[in-house]
Amino acid sequence: MKFYPIKASSMCSMILFIYSVLVFPASVYFIIMNKWTLLEWEFFSSSTSSMTLPLLLDPLSLSFSNIVCLISACVLMFSTKYMDEEIYLSRFIWLVMLFVLSMNMLVFIPNMLSLLIGWDGLGIVSFALVIYYENHKSLAAGMLTALANRIGDVMLIIAIALSINQGFWSSLHFIHHPFSYVIALGITVAAMTKSAQIPFSSWLPAAMAAPTPVSALVHSSTLVTAGVFLLIRFYPFLSTFHSFFLFSMLFSSLTLLMAGLGANFEYDLKKIIALSTLSQLGVMMLSISLKMPMLALFHLYTHAMFKALLFLCAGAIIYNNTHSQDIRTMGNLWKQMPLTITCMNTANLALCGAPFMAGFYSKDLILETMLSTNSSMLMIFIIFFATGLTATYSIRLSIMVLWKQNNHLPFSSYNDEQWLMTSPMVILTTGAIFSGMLLQILVPNFNETLTLPLPTKVLTMVVTLMGAWLGVTAWNIKINSPIKHSIHNYFLSSMWFLSSVSTQKIINMPLLITKNLTKTIDQGWFELYGGQGVMMLSSSISKTNQHYQNNLMPAFIMMMISSMLFILTMLMYLK
Repeated sequence: MKFYPIKASSMCSMILFIYSVLVFPASVYFIIMNKWTLLEWEFFSSSTSSMTLPLLLDPLSLSFSNIVCLISACVLMFSTKYMDEEIYLSRFIWLVMLFVLSMNMLVFIPNMLSLLIGWDGLGIVSFALVIYYENHKSLAAGMLTALANRIGDVMLIIAIALSINQGFWSSLHFIHHPFSYVIALGITVAAMTKSAQIPFSSWLPAAMAAPTPVSALVHSSTLVTAGVFLLIRFYPFLSTFHSFFLFSMLFSSLTLLMAGLGANFEYDLKKIIALSTLSQLGVMMLSISLKMPMLALFHLYTHAMFKALLFLCAGAIIYNNTHSQDIRTMGNLWKQMPLTITCMNTANLALCGAPFMAGFYSKDLILETMLSTNSSMLMIFIIFFATGLTATYSIRLSIMVLWKQNNHLPFSSYNDEQWLMTSPMVILTTGAIFSGMLLQILVPNFNETLTLPLPTKVLTMVVTLMGAWLGVTAWNIKINSPIKHSIHNYFLSSMWFLSSVSTQKIINMPLLITKNLTKTIDQGWFELYGGQGVMMLSSSISKTNQHYQNNLMPAFIMMMISSMLFILTMLMYLK
């Protein structure tokens, strides 16, 4: 019998699986009993304030940690095969484990100052993971990710600085703070940057430069959900500001619409899924703006399951397609990868909110809650139009990748024989089907009772079916047909020009202007009449002086001799 050495990724995956299994009964107990426990260590104290490290064990933190570690375990198992040819695999595993640790620190720490450890840890490790492939594109994407998130970090630090003015860190006391509005704004902007809401959305598709397992982890339960989690954690404080709900609803609905339109004009497989993440983050923020933070958490959990599954399926397809991500080079995969395609279709159905899938229980409840409130007709139209677009790009993805004619690249070999890849998919497929129903049974706050008229009740399903029909009719085109490049297509595919505004295209003109100014002024007039000109003038004067001195030297000698002779003659005459 031959034994094979266990890889670090498999061992870490096993550890996270065991942790998730052990935490699950504890989280169920805390949820049913509505119990919470606070552990606090004080490591610094002064007359004005004290610094503590609190750990809060409550239904929110335990359940979130359980979801994070379960998905991380599946991702690491998938990475065992997907990343087996990488030179720096051990570095990758360490970074992923640090990423999971940072997210858990963010989840369990309710204190704003201590929470910054996990918050900054996510930012630093995400930058290291995005630039894992050492090339110019990855570095540019990493810089965009880091700088966009740094805006939120600064706002969070400002909120912390204002809170220390009162000598406390707990959000329970923020309401009575004289600068409570500024603190609320700092927390909200920090959450928006982390969850990539407009106008901070451009970094999310750019972060697809990271390896696919990292994308699965980032977009399901860690980095992008940290912003939503922050708003849920500080919701009792933020809910005291009416403008917070208006602010959140406006930007979440715009993010929903932008992501839905952009995904329908994208051809990069990972970016399509990234834009679908952006649209679902908009749904979560919308739920918070409707004063339903627990429904936002419910959708966060169900979304984590099917989004991780969607990325792992995409990773398996990319792995077998010589690492090409262009969906125009794919097609007819249902014959060659039946298990992967089954899992991918399941994830797509859950994303659309198909009945009895995980996404249906949370997404449908959020949209019904919106219909039961006094929302404007324009906002309702935007959100339901974006919901229909979700079905449109999901059907488009299925048609072009799974059922369309074969357009494979040479040397592509598709198969479902890698059990290290398929096993995590099967686990997450189970979650994408049953997690919604299971969570609604276990958590009372995930089960809101709404009474609506029948036309309003079925409106969500009608819009989804119309979006699916549009996807079938509008995108069933030949793969080799010419693409029409227009300003409209570019506007929609570039996330309403946000990609251009956030990257080099917007700074090209200022750089060109400064280059011309440098040549004209700094290296031109300033040099002519400044340091270079003064140097040349003084050099010219000294050269002229030296020239005259060299030519008049014999005359100077004759004058000196004549003077000496004249003086000697006078002295002799006087004697």
